[in-house]
Amino acid sequence: MTEIGATLARELGPDRVAEDAATLAAHRTDYWILAHLRARQGRLAGGPACVVRPRSTAEVATTVRAAQRHGVAVVPYGGGSGVVGGATPPPGALVVDLTAMDRLLELNETALYARVQAGMMGGTYEATVQARGYTTGNYPQSIDRSTVGGWIATRAAGQFSTKYGNIEDLCLGLEAVLPSGDCVRLQPIPRASVGPTLRELFLGSEGTLGVVTEVVLRLHPLPAERVVSSFAFSTFGAALDVVRRVLREGWRPAVLRAYDAVESARQFSAWTPADHSLLLIVSEGPSTLVAAETAACARVAATVGGTACGPEPATHWLEVRNTVPSWDFFLDREMLADTIEVAAMWDRIETLYERVIAALSGAPGVLVASGHSSHGYAQGTNIYFTFVMKPDPFARAEEAYLEAWGRALQATLDAGGTISHHHGIGRLRAGWLERELASAYPLLRDVKRALDPSGIMNPGALIPTG
Repeated sequence: MTEIGATLARELGPDRVAEDAATLAAHRTDYWILAHLRARQGRLAGGPACVVRPRSTAEVATTVRAAQRHGVAVVPYGGGSGVVGGATPPPGALVVDLTAMDRLLELNETALYARVQAGMMGGTYEATVQARGYTTGNYPQSIDRSTVGGWIATRAAGQFSTKYGNIEDLCLGLEAVLPSGDCVRLQPIPRASVGPTLRELFLGSEGTLGVVTEVVLRLHPLPAERVVSSFAFSTFGAALDVVRRVLREGWRPAVLRAYDAVESARQFSAWTPADHSLLLIVSEGPSTLVAAETAACARVAATVGGTACGPEPATHWLEVRNTVPSWDFFLDREMLADTIEVAAMWDRIETLYERVIAALSGAPGVLVASGHSSHGYAQGTNIYFTFVMKPDPFARAEEAYLEAWGRALQATLDAGGTISHHHGIGRLRAGWLERELASAYPLLRDVKRALDPSGIMNPGALIPTG
């Protein structure tokens, strides 16, 4: 057993520590396709020294303090669903698997919040509160593979965010263990004016500033009614304009998803005219609100030249929305596929879409590039790009993959967008963060140094090492 493993076995108990080959292999990477490619090619370096499965905040604190004494890197690990390498541990790291901390601790029906341990899987959490008549409204595609704490760490966004908000809107409080091993608890409050909102330090921190152990999330009563509809448009820009106009008027459907012509044909060809873009709308809540909102969306769609396609496309999406091919499907065929989710203000979004599509399409080996808008705001929206490539030769697939990503991120910055909307930075985007934050980047670096002077918390994620 490693020195850090032996120490933690003594302090926590041997049942909390694992160093067997199967456990180490299961925590060697998250769902980043580049790490999976490296593993296939025998180039995935290192791996964790051991895996610890704490069952309380106190045990997490003990683990972090031991790592400080031994000078060992700490990587918090949830469901392993991240796609940018945020939970891919450096060689010899201590992985803190939080999935044994999986209890719903409190459900307050008067103040409408739930307190939950950070290791609870998202799908389990949602099913638990729904059984009591509530929802948090956070439905990421990874809901059955991601943890509540992972939502906080990556600053996640669910598919119904237009109505319910993103994780930063849903999080009322949290508890975390700092790199020192000290614990901090931020109690739930509706709003306060007591200095900077400190929970924001942990939202999107990707395990670099501490380990989130408990989360307090808003609850909403389950909606009384849901109505779905869809509309086809001759251009992607027209579909995006409906999203903008609906949100400008103050309506907040749970879902407003606009697909370009490529994705509309790929996913909704049974209902969408050729070379058209499709807009899906899901409205839910009190019956009178849903009726008014649905009518308003139809009016705006007609104003922009939309053709009604009925409820079937949206119903189909609701049924299959979390079903996606595995990376193995592509790697087995010497291909790579990935998604890049960026965002911009409304006056820049069409330019961003055109530039990123052109950048990806011009990258060596890229076969197809497409996009859709899945998270809208009154000020702007995101574009969720998908690309598939067949590098030639496949032995140089990593080089081709990184070039495609680099072209897309540079085009995003050139168009005035942000390089990540909801997947986070991880290790894949870490080298680009300074270019986006510019004069604010030293402030982030100073916060990291102040809280983690020894640099043990998930080194290489968010902020590059070296």
